[in-house]
Amino acid sequence: METDFDIFIGDMPVKSPIAVACMAGITDGAYIRDVAEHIGLGVIGGYAIDPPTIQAARTLSNQGRKEFLPRNLVENLKGQIELIRAGGVVPVINLRASEAGSLVALSQELGSSVIYEIDAHCRQQPMIDAGCGEFLLHNPEKLIAYVQALKIAGVIVSVKIRAGVAADDVELSRRLWKAGADILHIDLMDFDHGYLKKIRDASLIFIIANNGITTFERAKDMFAHGADMVSLARSSDPKTLSLLNSQVTQYTREHGWYNVPKQLCRGGDIRSLAFCCMPVKPCPLLPVLKKLNVTPQEFVSMKMEAVAGTPLEQGANTCFGSLAYCCKDTTPCMFRDSALRQAGINKPAYMDLKREVSKKLMNKIFK
Repeated sequence: METDFDIFIGDMPVKSPIAVACMAGITDGAYIRDVAEHIGLGVIGGYAIDPPTIQAARTLSNQGRKEFLPRNLVENLKGQIELIRAGGVVPVINLRASEAGSLVALSQELGSSVIYEIDAHCRQQPMIDAGCGEFLLHNPEKLIAYVQALKIAGVIVSVKIRAGVAADDVELSRRLWKAGADILHIDLMDFDHGYLKKIRDASLIFIIANNGITTFERAKDMFAHGADMVSLARSSDPKTLSLLNSQVTQYTREHGWYNVPKQLCRGGDIRSLAFCCMPVKPCPLLPVLKKLNVTPQEFVSMKMEAVAGTPLEQGANTCFGSLAYCCKDTTPCMFRDSALRQAGINKPAYMDLKREVSKKLMNKIFK
């Protein structure tokens, strides 16, 4: 699958950084099929999958919330997953479980071509009492065990959380990543991109930012502070999704690196180390390196190693003798632009090369 974005989750190619998040009783396979041309991931659910959570669903059904009560779950899911795949969208199923074994059993029924999203997000009291949803954010050891069990089963794992509920979202994100979680899907209700940046700086986990993202400017804020994707729920109508996807596609064709961070000196996350100068004067780079336990000399070595054998080694007439230290394409610089012309590199290609440098630096930092 060729796309403008070069996004992979595990070995699954994803055609767009726009996703539809689950809304109980609303987002199903048919819903995703109808907006498939505009999105990369389709999350359906959430589904109660074992006796305690099904009993909670019955309680909610009796209260008028019929959408929580599953019927013929496995066969129903197989049909919905096929609808989603037919549109070229990666299927994600949001699951409410009271024990790890229930998740593993379902993964054995459905296989590894679907992403399994653990619901640590639901705030319906019967679901919390059943041991899922926000219960897991207050009991992270259990959530970690769920992730580990699914990873042992050999599937891709997402965790959906609501920001500000756990004792420490940054530490939780780090622990989930170390446990093997592939995706952290964050409902940022009441929080902004500054909160997202803290989570981005904690690990390499793939981040989907959710809540209130209905415009390209809002999406770009999330991308610039650490999101790999953004998801929409109640606003995921075809018109909004189409406009958002077309705008991010156009931006990427003009600039490359669709979720490029702000520069570090302008509040960017640590992916922006790819744009930093040599650490030769007081600036925001130095305290960041200190926090990462990276010396200035190590940073220089890491950067030059990251550009070795690439066109970014060039640039003798730039400020520091290499395009490795040059800034974003949107920052005016005649020295960088001259070096790019000499190397025969256009700006989108330059930014894609910087993206690869950023990946190498991040892998080195978190190794």
